[in-house]
Amino acid sequence: MNSSYHSWRAAIRIARRDAWRYKGRSFLVLAMIALPILGVSAADLTLRSAELSTAQTMERKLGTADARLDDPGMGGSPLMQSPNGDNYMPVGNFDNRPYPEGKGDVSKALPAGATSLPDTTGRAKLRTAHGLLNTEVREIKASDPMVKGMLTVTDGRFPKKDDEVAATTHFLENSDLKVGSKVTARGLDREYTIVGAYELPDALDTDQINALPGALLTPLDKALEKAGLPTSSASTTYLVQVSGGFTWNMVKAANAKGVKVESRSVALDPPADSEVPLFQEDGWGNFEQSTAAKAAALAAAGTVVGLAMLEICLLAGPAFAVGARRSRRQLGLVGANGGDRRHIRAIVLSGGLVIGIAAAVVGTILGLLLTFALRPVLENYMGARFGSFDIRPLELLGIGLLAVFTGVMAALVPAITSSRQSVLASLTGRRGVRKSSRVLPVIGLVAVTLGAAIALYGSTMTDQFIVVAGGSALAELGIVALTPALVGLFGRTGRILPLSPRLALRDAVRNRGRTAPAVAAVLAAVAGTVAVATYAASTDAQSKADYEARLPHGAVSVMIDEDGGRDVPSVRASVQKMLPVDVRADVDRVSVGKAGCSMYDGGEGCGRYEVIVPLANQCPLWRTDPAHPNDDPWEKFSKAERRQLAKDWRCLNSNEVSYTDSGLLVGDAKLMQVLGIDDPAAEKALTAGQIVSFDKRHVDTKGKIGIRLITDTKAADEAQEKGKEAPGEVKSFATYQADDQQKSYGVSMIMSPAAAKAAGVQTVPFGAYYSTDKMPSSEQRQQLDAELDKTGSEVNLHVEEGYTSENSIILLALTVFAGLITIGAAGIATGLAQADAEADLKTLAAVGAPPRVRRTLSGFQCGVVAAMGVVLGSAAGVLPAIGLRLTEKRQEVKWYEEALDQGYAGSDSLPYVPILVPWATLAALLIAVPVGAALLAALVTRSRGALSRREAT
Repeated sequence: MNSSYHSWRAAIRIARRDAWRYKGRSFLVLAMIALPILGVSAADLTLRSAELSTAQTMERKLGTADARLDDPGMGGSPLMQSPNGDNYMPVGNFDNRPYPEGKGDVSKALPAGATSLPDTTGRAKLRTAHGLLNTEVREIKASDPMVKGMLTVTDGRFPKKDDEVAATTHFLENSDLKVGSKVTARGLDREYTIVGAYELPDALDTDQINALPGALLTPLDKALEKAGLPTSSASTTYLVQVSGGFTWNMVKAANAKGVKVESRSVALDPPADSEVPLFQEDGWGNFEQSTAAKAAALAAAGTVVGLAMLEICLLAGPAFAVGARRSRRQLGLVGANGGDRRHIRAIVLSGGLVIGIAAAVVGTILGLLLTFALRPVLENYMGARFGSFDIRPLELLGIGLLAVFTGVMAALVPAITSSRQSVLASLTGRRGVRKSSRVLPVIGLVAVTLGAAIALYGSTMTDQFIVVAGGSALAELGIVALTPALVGLFGRTGRILPLSPRLALRDAVRNRGRTAPAVAAVLAAVAGTVAVATYAASTDAQSKADYEARLPHGAVSVMIDEDGGRDVPSVRASVQKMLPVDVRADVDRVSVGKAGCSMYDGGEGCGRYEVIVPLANQCPLWRTDPAHPNDDPWEKFSKAERRQLAKDWRCLNSNEVSYTDSGLLVGDAKLMQVLGIDDPAAEKALTAGQIVSFDKRHVDTKGKIGIRLITDTKAADEAQEKGKEAPGEVKSFATYQADDQQKSYGVSMIMSPAAAKAAGVQTVPFGAYYSTDKMPSSEQRQQLDAELDKTGSEVNLHVEEGYTSENSIILLALTVFAGLITIGAAGIATGLAQADAEADLKTLAAVGAPPRVRRTLSGFQCGVVAAMGVVLGSAAGVLPAIGLRLTEKRQEVKWYEEALDQGYAGSDSLPYVPILVPWATLAALLIAVPVGAALLAALVTRSRGALSRREAT
């Protein structure tokens, strides 16, 4: 025991001295190991710091209050909720009747002796230095001790008067206002002074202002109601403090009065699932990630970490081999002075141990410092403040041990190889004759066969991606094990090559111990790159085939569904002014009720319309039987009937985007011109007051379309639930049915303004369509976006550019990554080859070989390693991607068949799942990367070495 201790101590001292002597090589290996450790330790620290404890979460949500009470809008009906309040449902059976609706009374749920504080939020458009900004308005007395922890003051103070507000720092940045500035809300003739800046620790990117209760939202809503415009949609919750905390029994008592509760004490000490009434209902439960899912996630993470460590070992292993080769005389002296093979192995392994420990320390410290220095940047990126700077020593120790393990594993093969050399060979520089292992190729062949079989099974017999990925990973490891044998096969091509590449190839084949790890490292990197690139290119091709253009190429649309179209005229003019517009077609929408209502506003005084589908044109699979309104219509059909009906023209769904209900727009013939619809008869019909229809399902046998104007939306919803027609006045319009094959880009019907006016149908401005002389430039788009932001409205702007791929930058990044790995691995192997061949190079120089031979040989040595790795990696990488795509195809076909069985189908054709090889990426890897590696090695190699006598052999 004592002898082993002293021998390892001496080995570590020798390894430490050698690492310091060869600083360049040591730094290279240290960087390769430390960089991943830096990233992982920084990620661990960031995630742990951002992970809030339950107490911290409650402080940010509730401040110092014990609970937050909220009216869920069920009219005070008793309800059941989960302990955290995220899920809830009314008590009773509502399978055949709608959920209760209406306002409840939160005050009835307050325990005796409780203190409450209202917290009201709404939205308003505030005037800023740039225009209008849609902002959240929060009315709460922020100076109250109950709010401490929810809002953090960064400058100034919270408001104390009704004409004062505070604003979030994000709002001040976006509005270009500051503390002391005046701010007004659109629609309200009153100024407010910004007296302070604050932030929401959990939502740093929120535009919000704080006012005293009733100071802003109440007068704003009154002014908006008077103008016939939508209100701020304010909602109020109540922070509550009660002696002893808000217990689970109190929560259930509040639920009985129709109030939902988020309690601090319940969050800190949640009840058992058996005590939660909601969890006893069918379909509800305390859902958590299953053990199998956790195991799968851990297996995936372990696979990624393992493959990353393998890549580092393959890259760092040749570097340790270089060190061992250059220290062979020193290792020979150890043997000559009584050291045995275990001492030689200990010295080389200690090199990996020393650098691994150094990499762990450096990587962890740099990760800590980097995270600490970038904490504000990380918090702003994540949109939330850290709970604390949470350092987990055991986790960082585990990450550091990975670095140590990786360093030792990288030095393992060089250690075994060095220990097998005889003392005489080490002292004289002779390398002797080595036989390649016969076991490793057999293991590799078995792994490749087994992995390929698993991947094939996964892609043809199952729907599990993990099976394909696991089989592919096993096959790739098998190819890595086969690399020495494959390198030997490459050597047979040397007879057809010129002198320098032939020498380089034969040298690589004869020294497989240093060539194989480098080739395997390149293989692994390139295989991963090619697999991801092939998969990305294939999915990109599928997305391109599935892409549905919303407009003709180069056309523009802009829509606003707010405030009764108040901002539409200015937005129409801005688009026409800032883009190269050819034809502009203004469009309106049908409005029922108050003109200020938005399209889907269900508030008081707001209605809606519906385009009537004649009974004969309704899809039987969707048509509700009034006698049995609660039955699913499709259940009465057999599977074969559902499949047949799914392809019926009445049941086909369109993937085109429609801006309004049923795709009805109010416009003129210019709209058809912008949409590329060349139909003179349709233009004539539109001018004559007819509706132009592009969907024959809405046209009845008399050639007319009926539009029902619904003013009582609640009664309409109740009627539809019973399978009956909704109450409302029906307006009938003569119709011109266009060609079914005409592409209308989501516009199902066009009604002229004159026809709407003649029928007494109310319309409001909605937007416009534009054709352009040329595709708008990026600069024009940016200027337009800035101009539209000033309106403060939700502007739906679309410029039809056709399908644009987002994978080009990904493919480029993958190519660059693989190229760097390839050049690095090939460079390490070339450095080792030069160390081995120094005597031969000196001999060549002595017999008169030109200086360029040294450069040429070095370049070809690097290029040969790169070429072998790239060729093998490309072949190994395509197969996993093909397997994954085949699995996806089986899944999508299965889903399509299931949809047909249930009567759903978007089209008549099977899903299109192509497999596309990225030839440009492969060409760059197969040609550009090896050539670049060879040229780079040739350029950095000195033409003349130090001429000296050849060592005696």
